[in-house]
Amino acid sequence: MTNPEDLAGLIARLTLEQKVAQLGGIALPGLLAPGPTGAPTLDTGRVAELCPHGVGHLSLAWFLGQDADSLRDALARVQQAVREASPFGIGGLVHFEGINGFLHAAGEQFPTAWAQAATWDPDLARQASSVTAAHMRDLGVQLLFAPVMDLSRDPRWGRVHETYGEDPELAARFSVAFVHGIQGEDERSELLATGKHFLGFGASEGGRNMATTQLGRRTLVDEYAEPFRRAIAEAGLSVVMNSYNELDGVPAAADHWLLTTLLRDELGFDGMTVSDYESVPMLRTRYRTAATPGEAAKQAVTAGLDVELPHAVSYPSLVEEVATGRLDEQVIDRAVARVLTVKARTGLIPGFGRPSPARSGTPDRAKAAAVRQAVAERSTVLLHNDGTLPLAEERQRIVVTGPAADELRVHFGAYTSAAAAEMPAAIKAVRMGQVPGVDSATFSSTDIVTTPLPGLQPRFEEMVRALHPGAPTVWEALRESGAAVEYVSLGSFTAEGSRPLDASVVDAAAAGADVIVAVVGERTGRVGGNTAGEGRSSVSPYLPGDQEELIDLLAATGRPVVTVVVSGRPLLLDRVVRASAAVLLAPLLGEAAGPAIASVLFGATNPSGKLPATFPRHLGQIPVYHGHRHGSGYDHPAGETYAYVDLPDQSPLFVFGHGLSYTSFEVSSNADAEVHDGMLRTPVTVTNSGDRDGETVVQLYARHEYASVVRPVRRLLDFRRLTLAAGESADLVLQAPLERLSYTLADGRRGCEAGEVTLMTGLSSDDIRCTTSVLVPAVSDGVPR
Repeated sequence: MTNPEDLAGLIARLTLEQKVAQLGGIALPGLLAPGPTGAPTLDTGRVAELCPHGVGHLSLAWFLGQDADSLRDALARVQQAVREASPFGIGGLVHFEGINGFLHAAGEQFPTAWAQAATWDPDLARQASSVTAAHMRDLGVQLLFAPVMDLSRDPRWGRVHETYGEDPELAARFSVAFVHGIQGEDERSELLATGKHFLGFGASEGGRNMATTQLGRRTLVDEYAEPFRRAIAEAGLSVVMNSYNELDGVPAAADHWLLTTLLRDELGFDGMTVSDYESVPMLRTRYRTAATPGEAAKQAVTAGLDVELPHAVSYPSLVEEVATGRLDEQVIDRAVARVLTVKARTGLIPGFGRPSPARSGTPDRAKAAAVRQAVAERSTVLLHNDGTLPLAEERQRIVVTGPAADELRVHFGAYTSAAAAEMPAAIKAVRMGQVPGVDSATFSSTDIVTTPLPGLQPRFEEMVRALHPGAPTVWEALRESGAAVEYVSLGSFTAEGSRPLDASVVDAAAAGADVIVAVVGERTGRVGGNTAGEGRSSVSPYLPGDQEELIDLLAATGRPVVTVVVSGRPLLLDRVVRASAAVLLAPLLGEAAGPAIASVLFGATNPSGKLPATFPRHLGQIPVYHGHRHGSGYDHPAGETYAYVDLPDQSPLFVFGHGLSYTSFEVSSNADAEVHDGMLRTPVTVTNSGDRDGETVVQLYARHEYASVVRPVRRLLDFRRLTLAAGESADLVLQAPLERLSYTLADGRRGCEAGEVTLMTGLSSDDIRCTTSVLVPAVSDGVPR
């Protein structure tokens, strides 16, 4: 790695203006100009004009190039212009999104992060991100703005699908795996992952995007920071992005305790921090903690936010803040050192670190397809089944219906190539007056996220089919099975413009059917008629449109209804479950959705997905999650406490870790748990007691029976996915280091008090098959004593 003293010498040779230039970005669409034919062309000559003192970061690169070759060429040309305009030939850091794969039309796409978490197989996330890393390296990208490490415990929030769910351990394991896939395990990669959003973004008040976060510091440190803690310690995470929210009146972008005391002093982070887009100007425009760009910039950089993105709006004012004595230049030097350390590591500073790596080879498309299919099949969760599933390909006539049955777009999340293509297409359609009811003269580009944009959905469907040719819808995949399958178009994602459901029409559609497959759900994205996605929070996360009514009418025909729910977050499904013979969750599986769902419905794939989040029974229970504290939530090991008087069943509809199979599994233990060499170990035997081969996930939970601060009723410690043939047994040891039990003690130190810990092993958070107790020693700073 680069010697810090060498970098200090380089920084000393930079002017103040050149230093500040390294802390900002340039938006690459600003380099596009109309060409001779009217199509936009790249004018790299503007780099020196716009950034005379150098360039820190290159933003919004996904707007360049329609394919990999043109994008690679464009980035190389921009990078050359940046080096020519920058002191000492320093290049610019190019960042890309990639939580579900390389965010570009040329990129391989994977099921969304929430779906990956439902596999409970972190290695699949590592494999998926390694394919994404190959794309990035091939194109000359240095930073990937993923993974999303937020915990999500409120299904009203539209970004649940970007996360790994509600649990600190599950999110930590997947975050570590993702970072390893991007950076490798030797910490020498020229491509770096970015952990986001720091911190508590997914716990916004009321589930509203960017709202205040009402969490105490102990919860923030012990639970919400855990994925970051682990990724820093175990995977070498070296870039972190702030969150948009504010904590106890202090915006995260200007929170010294958050960005310095917690992140650096307590979690041990020594890398570069970058702002989420526009979060520094928001100190003026949204939060009103700063009156001028200079005040906003000073608040942010002093708190520990090194870089302003996507372009330099506030940070150029840092020159004046230093010149007038309002800011010590050493604060600038500290941030610049972090930026240049990353640039040296990624080969962007001549003579420092490793040279820029040669770009060669192509991403492994065959590996991408295999990983995509594996995630899709293993993340599909069987929520409910009365024995109707699996379906018989012969002997049954199947009617397929529902608004998601013959749509491909519904299976993609907000940060996918499908959603990315919709933003410029929507803006263009509005400006050309092609969207009914939208006045192009008064419409601004920021309205694109919140405006319904009627009439564009068919165009979006055409776009996603063009991006993924050959990817079948659920109806098409079922038809290819060879079974007697008929499709009937019924139901709508939205009540606007749709025909009211007619019971007689539904009866006629079901006539002669042995079973009905209803494919329902919600669209997730940033523009158009989406009910989930960034900026798309909802006050009541039910199935939108007339889909619940459709399920009721189908059930009233007397035929068994198998409901497939397409969603990237928990929905309120109590009414749907009561009307259905079986319910299958398809958590945004992307282009692999159709074949994966068909394979599970017909039994070729034995479902093995497990929920990464709790499904509420009622809207009033939200937020509801398995790791709530003693005296709160729905589970009270020490006895019942006050409950909702108007809710007969206080439990969730489906608990964290829930997921059924077409076979059965037994979990037993013939040996006691033990503490040895700093590890907590629990031996168990798992048996497939059914008549089908299958996979399951064995889960280990722990509960402190007594502590000086209130502890959760359970916390996930370890889990293991395993495959067993019918009748086969396997012995395994579930284990975790003792420091995994640590928390913030009453005196503010981190550790664990000596005492009794109850260990619970089972197949979900409420399907516990083995319970035992063990006495653990006190742990202080990760060391038993």
